[in-house]
Amino acid sequence: MSIKDIFNKAKEEIKKEAKVLQGEELKDKVYQNENSYPTDQEAIAAFGRSKEKLFNVNAWTKLSGVNSTFELYDNRGHRTTALRPEIGYYLKIVLPASTIENWVQITDLREEENLAEFVVHPSEKPKALGEGEAAVKHFFIKEASSTFRVTREGNTLHGYEIGKNEGINNQGEEAGDRAVLNTFVAEGGWAIFQELQWDKLTRYLVHLEEAEEE
Repeated sequence: MSIKDIFNKAKEEIKKEAKVLQGEELKDKVYQNENSYPTDQEAIAAFGRSKEKLFNVNAWTKLSGVNSTFELYDNRGHRTTALRPEIGYYLKIVLPASTIENWVQITDLREEENLAEFVVHPSEKPKALGEGEAAVKHFFIKEASSTFRVTREGNTLHGYEIGKNEGINNQGEEAGDRAVLNTFVAEGGWAIFQELQWDKLTRYLVHLEEAEEE
């Protein structure tokens, strides 16, 4: 690649990032980890535990090191200790060293023989908690989504966090009074912390931490 090509590529990246800051550009990101077992039978047993870890969202808070707080709420906005979420349930996510609440709602959930996943979208705070106005209580726009997924392929487990349409929620009525705050969080703290958080979670979902301790 020539110096001119490098310069032009950098220029395009700067333009794209400027559009992201202005809420005009979206990003897609995928974080993934995998773990293989000596036999299919061992992988099948481990996949059962992966599904339990995936659906027990409240336990994600207990991951070691710097970590977000995850709290599950039912479709009426009441805190729940359910070990399995349902479509319509909410998650409250609070980033480390922060008191800012970010809300998402579960819009899809699938469980098959070798796949389990659920999808969330940014949402308003549940009405039962005194909110329910037009403003989305999240630093990404409501069109953004995260898919949390575990799969088994033979004797290998895969854990995923798949982010789609990640645009900053800093435009119009949807942003409410959080436009500046959402820009700061999305391009500041979360931009730095995102890879660490989802790498940590996907490792947990496929039991890599356990494997390192053995």
